[in-house]
Amino acid sequence: MRLHVDQRHERVLELVRERGSLRVAELASELGVSAVTLRRDVEALAAQGRVQRLHGAVVWPTEQTTAEVVQQPSPAAEGAVIGMIVPTTTLIFADIVRGARETVEAQGGRLVLGMSGYVDTEDPVQAEHLLAGGAEGLLIAPSWFGGVPAGGQEKWLLECAVPAVLIERSAPAGNPAAVLDRVRTDRSHGAAEAVGHFAHLGHRAVAAVLQEGPHAAQITAGYLAAVEALGLTPVAGSPAIRGHGEYDEMADYLVDAVENRGVTAVLVHSDEDAVVLVPRLQARGISIPSDLALIAYDDEVAGLSDVPLTAVAPPTRAVGELAAKLLLQRLAERSSGRTPTPRQHLDLLPELRVRASCGANEGTKQASK
Repeated sequence: MRLHVDQRHERVLELVRERGSLRVAELASELGVSAVTLRRDVEALAAQGRVQRLHGAVVWPTEQTTAEVVQQPSPAAEGAVIGMIVPTTTLIFADIVRGARETVEAQGGRLVLGMSGYVDTEDPVQAEHLLAGGAEGLLIAPSWFGGVPAGGQEKWLLECAVPAVLIERSAPAGNPAAVLDRVRTDRSHGAAEAVGHFAHLGHRAVAAVLQEGPHAAQITAGYLAAVEALGLTPVAGSPAIRGHGEYDEMADYLVDAVENRGVTAVLVHSDEDAVVLVPRLQARGISIPSDLALIAYDDEVAGLSDVPLTAVAPPTRAVGELAAKLLLQRLAERSSGRTPTPRQHLDLLPELRVRASCGANEGTKQASK
């Protein structure tokens, strides 16, 4: 027979008092309830000071254990259900999801996935479904086309009753969503590193062709800042931002840039687009790298190109890992009643992996694979 919540609480107190301490998973099994249900019972009892949570266990309170709890941060709740919403599970998000899942599972929790398909109205639908299924926090890469909210797209997220961490997205200062925790790749830094590598190789006119979408603004900012800081020749129309699939337009722009503007190097986002562009350029008489050095952005498939492409590689798995750890920290703070630590905006630096498409295979930044 299923116990009423008050009966469960009394049974928890009885068992913990008898044995001194019990692991949450063991206690849940003995009472015949889910780890999530038992964890909530323990949180309620801990808030009343009737038990203590310590290292994933339930402990009968004593002066010693109380002191230990004060001295040590509460671990992430065992059995926590984390909801994660991403626009796709391909390309960079595959490793981001993998990093988050492994981190949550290592803490005894479970990651439940929702997908928006880059449809912004689907984000709150997926969130509602995950929360109804027991998710206690959200990791989310919202389908904000420019990577930042517009027209109140953030409103539903701020009204969520659970902690949320943005992944590979941000909100500008002054936007209400700027108070949310976030973990993202510093794509501006990656673009600047690419331009700096070109300059190191002697290139003075560096173009950029970018795919429109959430990352274009950051990459543009890094590209322009590096061109100015290094005193390179500005290239008219760069960065050229194109829609997905506009390969002929991209190729036309680059052929003109090489033949008429003195361009000898180009940064291309994404690396899928770069792989598509290489044979188009070669068919037009532009050889990679002798006529045009090329660096791709993302490094999902860049190394598999006919001419292996130098690429900026975002730390995708680390983004997922750190976002999950940050969310678990927020849940632990909430369950223990501790004052939350300051909100965090974490920007992780990408890596430049040097291959054949720049016409050089030396350098301190080489990390071919």
